Amino acid sequence: MRNMMKQFRDDENGAAMVEYSILIGIIAAASIVAVIAIGGWVGSQFTGLCSKLSGTGIGSGGTGTGTCSTAAAS
Repeated sequence: MRNMMKQFRDDENGAAMVEYSILIGIIAAASIVAVIAIGGWVGSQFTGLCSKLSGTGIGSGGTGTGTCSTAAAS
């Protein structure tokens, strides 16, 4: 009985599993935040690119009307 109590007291498998679960949760939350932030940045970059492309052309090389629409940007 004493041996079983010592084994139960010294068993740290559950504590390690909880620590790893917390670590995985933090990594998952950070990954989600990073994907959302990068997605917003990429979207704004494409919106800026579309607004620059829909300006007038350089010289007489084209009409400069562009084909970007707000539906394509979102």
